[in-house]
Amino acid sequence: MAKILIIYDSKTGNTKKMAMAIAQGVREVKGTEVVVKKVDQVVLQDLVKADGLIIGSPTYYGQMSAKIKALVDKSVKIHGQLEGKVGAAFTSSGGTATGAETTLLSILQAMLVHGMIIFGRANDKHYGAAAVEEPNKNELASCYDLGQRLANLVLKLKT
Repeated sequence: MAKILIIYDSKTGNTKKMAMAIAQGVREVKGTEVVVKKVDQVVLQDLVKADGLIIGSPTYYGQMSAKIKALVDKSVKIHGQLEGKVGAAFTSSGGTATGAETTLLSILQAMLVHGMIIFGRANDKHYGAAAVEEPNKNELASCYDLGQRLANLVLKLKT
């Protein structure tokens, strides 16, 4: 069984809605187990136990939230233990051109430092799922797709 962990921070509930749509996508892939946790509930061993990790944050000044950053900073204690795991990111922002891509890249950069495997998309949403304010139907579909794609990749790598 492939274990996928979705971690999110959400003040308005928009990032949480995205996390739930991603989890639905993961659940559609047989052979996977998904756990969704708010960042305040996460302990470092949760990251170590997961085969795939998807982190979501609101966009704050083009960066991840302080709570997500605090988790990333604490993860130095498990450095080397996330190598080879699959990672992805998602974000919600307050408008267009407000830093969503740099927020995604800040999360992915931390995953790369851990030696994680990151995948992109050629056709749209290259760095991860993003929404402006409350996610609409298309943005939630992108989240669902992200969950399915990550789960399928994790399964391929486990076999």
